[in-house]
Order: sequence, then C-alpha cells, then structure tokens
Amino acid sequence: MKLDGIDIDDTLKELESTLASEKDLSPALKSMIGILILIVKLLTKRMGLNSSNSSKPPSSDPNRLKTSKKKSGRKPGGQKGHIGKTLKQIEEPDEVEIISIDRRSLPKGHYKELAPEVRQVFDIDISRNVIEYQAQVLQDEQGQRFVAQFPKSVTKAVQYGNGLKAHAVYMSQYQLLPYKRIEEYFTEQLQIPISQGSLFNFNKEAFKNLTGFDRITKDQLAAARIVHADETGINIESKRRWLHCASNHLWTYFFAHEKRGKEAMDEINIIPRFKGILCHDHWKPYYRYDGCLHALCNAHHLRELTRAYEQDKQEWAGQMKALLEEINNAVHDAGDSLNKKNADKYRQRYRLLLEEAEKECPPPDETQRKGKRGRVKRSNARNLLERLMNFENDVLRFMENPDVPFTNNQGENDIRMTKVQQKISGCFRSTEGSEIFCRVRGYLSTCRKHGVSSSHAMEMLFKKKLPDFI
Repeated sequence: MKLDGIDIDDTLKELESTLASEKDLSPALKSMIGILILIVKLLTKRMGLNSSNSSKPPSSDPNRLKTSKKKSGRKPGGQKGHIGKTLKQIEEPDEVEIISIDRRSLPKGHYKELAPEVRQVFDIDISRNVIEYQAQVLQDEQGQRFVAQFPKSVTKAVQYGNGLKAHAVYMSQYQLLPYKRIEEYFTEQLQIPISQGSLFNFNKEAFKNLTGFDRITKDQLAAARIVHADETGINIESKRRWLHCASNHLWTYFFAHEKRGKEAMDEINIIPRFKGILCHDHWKPYYRYDGCLHALCNAHHLRELTRAYEQDKQEWAGQMKALLEEINNAVHDAGDSLNKKNADKYRQRYRLLLEEAEKECPPPDETQRKGKRGRVKRSNARNLLERLMNFENDVLRFMENPDVPFTNNQGENDIRMTKVQQKISGCFRSTEGSEIFCRVRGYLSTCRKHGVSSSHAMEMLFKKKLPDFI
C-alpha cells in the first residue's frame, strides 16, 4: 500500500530487516518496536479496505471515483423488447375542458366542425374526502325510535377511513418516513389532523390483520427449492439485536431476535424444516443444518480474493477471482447451467489452481502451537483458501444447477432496506415496533414479488382481504 508516494509495505520490510540485524538494542526496545510495526501493519490493512475487497458499503469508500461502464455498442435509449413507460393519452379523462375558437377572428364563410385536437395534462389533486353517513330515524305513534343501520365499519361519530390508514402505513413501513413527517404531511397537505399515536395504532392494526401471513410464508419457504438466508444487526431499545431474513424470488420473511445463530433459526423454524438448497455467506451456524444442500455467495469470495491479492500479495487469489468470473460468464452464456463435460473442465482448473495456491499460501507450522487445544491461527488468505478447498461443491454448485445463483444477492437485497430504516430512525423504540416492521415489510416485499403494488396491497389489507396468491 502506498501513502503520499511511500510504499508502506516495502518500508516496513526494510525496517524489520534492520531491526533483526541490530544487535545493540535491548530486548525490551526490540519488542516495543515490533509491536509498533504490527500496529502500523494492522492500520494500513484497515485503511486499504473498501467496498471492492470487503463487506464495507460503497458509500464508505473515501473519494470514490465513478467507474465508467464498458461500452456495449448499443444505441442510446430503450432497447428492443424493452417495455417503455412513456406517458400516453387515456380514453376516459376525469375532466374535459372545451376550448372554442373565437369566430370573430375568422374570415367570413361557412365552416363545418371536425374532430377536435386533443391534448391531455396528467396532474394530481391532493385533497381530503369526508363521507358523512346520515342514518334515517323514524318514530312511531308511541314515540319509539327506529334508526337505520350504519355500515359495520362505521362505529364512531368521527373516525379515519381504511384508505387513509392504508396510505399512512404505506408511508411508514414501505417509504420508511418517520411518524413526525407523516403527521406533518397529513396536516399540511390534506388538512387532516392525525397524531403519532394514531399512526402507531394503524401499524398495529396492519400487523394484526397479517396474523396468518407469517405461517403461510414460513410454510412456503420451508417447502421451496431455493432459500436465501442473511442476517444483519439492528438496534432495538438501544440494544444490539439481529434481523434474520429468509427469502426467494417469491416470498420474504423477516424476524428480529436477540441471537444471531442457531437458537434464532430454530425459533423461526424455516431452515430446520428446509430440504432444498440454502444460499448464504458461509455463516457457520447455517452448516449445522444438514437436511439441506448449501450454496455459498461468490460475491463474498470475489471481495475476499481481491483483498488477498491487493493486501497480502497472493497471486493465486487474483487468478481464482478471474476464474470464478469466467465460470459465471460461461454459465450465463450457456443458459444458466453448464453441461457435465464443461463443468468438469472448470472444476479441474479450479482444483489445479488451489493446488498451486497451497505452495504460495501453505498452512501454519503446527510445531509453533501454543497450548494443546484449538488449531494454529491462520491468516485471512489461508482461511479463504481452506474454505474454497473444503467447500468446493458449495462454491461451484451454481455451475450445473440452473436454480442456484452465483451470489446471495437475493437475500442481501431483501434485507438491505432494513439498513436504510436504521439510518433514518436510528433504532426501533420497542420490540413491538420491530415486530410490526418485520411482518408488514415482509408482506409488502412478497406482494411486490407477485406483481401486486405496495399501495394496493395495503388497501386490501385494511379491507381484511389478502391477495389471491396468498
């Protein structure tokens, strides 16, 4: 790594060589300098981490430069087969305004009227809509009163409608707006006074209406062929908690738990029943479930290989990264899976490369063991090499199975908006709030995967109906 034109790695090597040859220094001073060198190495390695060689997000990259995309040779604009979203005129406009010609401006003569030229302006009208129900009251000769029945949903003298509730929950749980901003929106834009307490009650009502959705989603995922699993840290009542996500291209399930590992997964009870292929990032507790096959996220491998190549100067890591990318491109070109002959060729290249890597990155010397228990500490590059060796089938499962993707991006994309929520709100103020978010957000994500818009999904929910696919 270079800093202000100085190669830090070469400088440290030169310093270590000088220190080793210096015989007049006391052991204590040598130890102190050795510790300082170690600290500098650790700090420089940390400085060299970015989104391309670690799990750090791109937003954390210092002075990141936008890389220009490779030229595809295509013309600008929508490509052939692309479904456009151009604004088009509709046959039944909501309002028609007739524009007449001032005949006084025309030359004298007779005119016949033709079909009008039409132009349409799409606009919105943000306004409240108050419906007043007036129940007829009759009184007989004895003074007994008879009152017409109000609709079952109308129970109070003044109340909020289902459309308003659905819109509020949509803004809160899908658009992730804080309660204060939603309150201001209804007050200023719609002239409807609404409290933050009412907004929370709307979310609670949505949560209650989705009681059966949890069971259905968990059963669907447990019976699926592919499930993507991921977890991320969240803050609930200023305490570290974990949000678990199990999903595929049709279903999404979120669950918040104080634990990250097997205890939480057992309580969720999706993976313990799962018999298909589980895609994940090699978090060890997933491998405690042997009733299913596993597929590892190669996006993680590419980042780790980049780090091993750039920071640890491991040539094999750069070659393995290129090979995995080559295999992925070949799989795409072949229609999402390779035939056995081609897959075997790539598998052979994979194994030969790992054999060469063994020479460049050998295991640690077991004679240097301190204590009798545990294994000798490995470097990051060695740990990665052993994982690629020991879990070859899980790394390369995407080659021959068209259902298995190259990465775990499905799970990571599904869980990503949770990080956005945490950035906006900072934390969940209560466990109940996190449970509401998980259930409602999972429902909206699932609906969108089935082609049901989030706003329509919320409208149906407050009518106590669920989409047909559920």
